[in-house]
Amino acid sequence: MKLSVYNDIVKYLNSRDNGYSLDDIYTKFSEFSQKTLASIYSQEYQKKMKRIHSRHHVSEKMDEYYYRYCEESQHRTHQHVILHLARMTGLAPSLMARIILERHLMYTKYNGQAVPKSVVTQMLKDTSQIEDPLLALEIDMCSTADCVYGPIADTIKLSLGHEKEDFLKKKLDELGLPYQGEDQLRAKGYDKTPDTILQVPIAVDGCVVNWIESKALFGDPTNHAAYLKDQFWSYWNRFGAGLVIYWFGFVEDLDVHREKGIMLMDRFPEDIVTITTFT
Repeated sequence: MKLSVYNDIVKYLNSRDNGYSLDDIYTKFSEFSQKTLASIYSQEYQKKMKRIHSRHHVSEKMDEYYYRYCEESQHRTHQHVILHLARMTGLAPSLMARIILERHLMYTKYNGQAVPKSVVTQMLKDTSQIEDPLLALEIDMCSTADCVYGPIADTIKLSLGHEKEDFLKKKLDELGLPYQGEDQLRAKGYDKTPDTILQVPIAVDGCVVNWIESKALFGDPTNHAAYLKDQFWSYWNRFGAGLVIYWFGFVEDLDVHREKGIMLMDRFPEDIVTITTFT
């Protein structure tokens, strides 16, 4: 995807704020796959939540949201009170649910003291642990409605990541290319490892590839810069040149490090040169 096109999509998302659905985006930019657009949407949504996080997580605001929830749930002003609060404030449903649950536990179970994050996280994952059935139902509704945050969204992302990693390994197996997986490498003491290290290097588009990293998302400028800093250059330093596959596409302008040893693709390479090619 050209940078200019990516910027158009981001501009559209930012201009529409909360007044759009994913279906609107799919229709507006129908030339791209739904998975590509959903990934861009998710990334931009997360950036927005990071920008507004601090204003919603001051004690006074959190109390305000909790008291509003208590009042409106008592009078049933709205069918789904926490979802309504999330939409009114622009906060992700699962993030608003976390605030309400944390405040509820703080005032009903912890005598006004801070609630361990692990306790809140576990209850968000398993709402049967929440004694208040109405609150449990409200939180379930938030998890169902939230396509970016929350236990359901996290499970989908994790499953998708595993699916793409398995696909990568299946292709390597089909080609008879021996490799070591991330688990094997970490067992040897490596802390930062790509998904696969090829035991015998290959060549793709004239570039040597020693390792392949699978990313089940769209490669945008912000996240790619972070991955370069935190992961890719570390892989390059330890294992040499490699390949990153952004399965849902990437901004083409980011593929500028091939000569240095990091190349980007959006699919498993078709033209692979191996040692057996010359024997």
